[in-house]
Amino acid sequence: MTNRTYNLNPVVVTGSGHHQRLKSTATPVHVLSAREIREQGITTFDGALTRMLPQVSMAPNSMGSQLRLNGLGNKYILILINGQKLSGDISNNVDLNRINMARVKRIEVLDGAASSLYGSDAIAGVINIITDQPTSSVCSVTNTTTVSGHGVLTESATLDIYKDGFGSYTSFTHDRADSYRNNDLEYVKGSDTETQVSIAPLFTGYRSNLLAQKFTYSPTQHLSLNAGLDYSYKITDRPNTVPDASPSGITPVGGTDYEMRYKGLRWTVGGLYKFTPKNSLQANFTVDRFRYGKEYDVPTKDYAVGDYVQSKKQRMMDGEVKAILGLTPNGTTIFGADWRRDYLTATSGNIDKDIYTLAAYVQHEHQLLKGLTATFGLRLTHHETFDQHLTPKATLMYAPGNFRFRATYSAGFRAPGLDELYYHYFSVNRGKAQISFGNQDLKPEKSNYFALNAEYRTDVIAVSLTGYLNRISDMVVKQNIDVDDATRAMLMKVFPEMTQEQADKMVSYARYQNSDKGDVKGVQLNVSANLFQGFNLSANYAYTYARTAVPDASPSGPTSWQPLDRSIRHTATVAADYHYNWRRYALNVNLNGRLQSKTYYTGSYEDAPGFGVWNLHTSFHLPLASYLLIDPSIGIDNLFDRVDRRIDSSTRKYALYSPGRMLVVGLKVRLKQ
Repeated sequence: MTNRTYNLNPVVVTGSGHHQRLKSTATPVHVLSAREIREQGITTFDGALTRMLPQVSMAPNSMGSQLRLNGLGNKYILILINGQKLSGDISNNVDLNRINMARVKRIEVLDGAASSLYGSDAIAGVINIITDQPTSSVCSVTNTTTVSGHGVLTESATLDIYKDGFGSYTSFTHDRADSYRNNDLEYVKGSDTETQVSIAPLFTGYRSNLLAQKFTYSPTQHLSLNAGLDYSYKITDRPNTVPDASPSGITPVGGTDYEMRYKGLRWTVGGLYKFTPKNSLQANFTVDRFRYGKEYDVPTKDYAVGDYVQSKKQRMMDGEVKAILGLTPNGTTIFGADWRRDYLTATSGNIDKDIYTLAAYVQHEHQLLKGLTATFGLRLTHHETFDQHLTPKATLMYAPGNFRFRATYSAGFRAPGLDELYYHYFSVNRGKAQISFGNQDLKPEKSNYFALNAEYRTDVIAVSLTGYLNRISDMVVKQNIDVDDATRAMLMKVFPEMTQEQADKMVSYARYQNSDKGDVKGVQLNVSANLFQGFNLSANYAYTYARTAVPDASPSGPTSWQPLDRSIRHTATVAADYHYNWRRYALNVNLNGRLQSKTYYTGSYEDAPGFGVWNLHTSFHLPLASYLLIDPSIGIDNLFDRVDRRIDSSTRKYALYSPGRMLVVGLKVRLKQ
């Protein structure tokens, strides 16, 4: 009998920009391995983050998952695939269904500002998905199926071929889920007592497909080349509008005439040349296209079934050259240059614009004394609209024995998006006009991040304690501006499609402004231990005090502090994993849970209550032959059937989206030659 243990010191790349052991990096990084993700029965990217990292939260809807990291939202989080930015968003929410979980080797999460290495958007942190491509002679086919309640199905298939330096890696994933509600009633708008039947989903169903192909070629031990293409398709699956004459006599509200449809196409080419083990040069070029719009499945006055109306089309072109050099015996220096051009065409926002960014950066890591390492980095960014911007970084790590003590300062910035600069948006929702304007006078958002970390790490146990402060200035927000008669007349000239009745009902319109400043303080505690052979226990806790200062209506008035929208004060994740082998066969049992306090909502919305959700997952490893492996699995999500069944209302949002206890069944089959 042999039992395995978790690797508490994996190789990471995100914190320093080059490969290092986790205990050697001067910037703490959280690592989610493919094995941990698989053994918890997780099939989606958002599930991996929220089940395993307490500082991450998610709110799924038809406009993309509202991801938050340490209290800050999507637009402050940089998502990378093998170090290259994932572009394309829906209302500032990156489409997470474009991430190919069938290829994930590990997910690295870096908290705090990281603009010195990664540029704009890295204010809350960086999430880097590292993909896996076998590099030993192999020809294998793998198919994985997972099924659970409410129509949840994930089906993925991969084909890997590697021989004589050439690799071909093909994958296809189909993912789907049905819409659902946890309470069929909602309060009639403006009433706290009168209810009506609603079919508007709490969780929006969808169908998605992801096809990916990557080629690699290594003609020598020094040179490696790669090229890849990813195509993604997703369409929502929501209840349709119900005719007024309902057979039951009760006409539910909340249906839609159309589905939201998303398409993405991303291709990359790159190469790496290693002069020596410590000296290398790499180059990458990425083109990422993403668009979404409305596809009608109910006939209306203006549209037939199958008609498609595009809302937004985005394109990003990005080229990067980076040299990693060992110029000194005890140091590593990185030089890099980056060029990026972003394009946005938004029919609903009346935009057809593009903008470019140029950047150069340098980082030097040096061992000053035995056990004492310092890192200094600086990035100079030239933005077409905002001119030059400098973002420095400095870290210090003292490493006596198995202990690590780290101090970090890093600056971050975020250039306003093309929509925030140029939006000219008009729409009608339930008879009410909604208008938003961009603002070309916006300033970039800036942040200063400070962190102290203490860590103890051996092959048996790893304990890490981090305290941090992240201060953001010039936050870009939508500010509501009151409407008077003169403003109504102006808006009707700007938007001639708006009727007089719609204009008369308007009380305000929105305009992007540099208004708020943010202040996020927190503590994170992470513990992982191989308690005995085959048994691992991990526990993670995050305390996050996230708030924003909002000026009063009067320019000379005071500012008031309020919690950041969707922030959570206390969160913990726990996982216990047991693995046992009988010769060639193996059993794995995993119990994991997420516990969190209430979620804060701003404006007129009430806070959402806290919850605790536990999941049990078991899997079996059955090698039937040298070329055939079968891994069946069975588990229960939400063991104690925790469900938020509050009646929906115009002032109510949710933090727990689970429909309740569900059986989860899976099967993985692999043929290998």
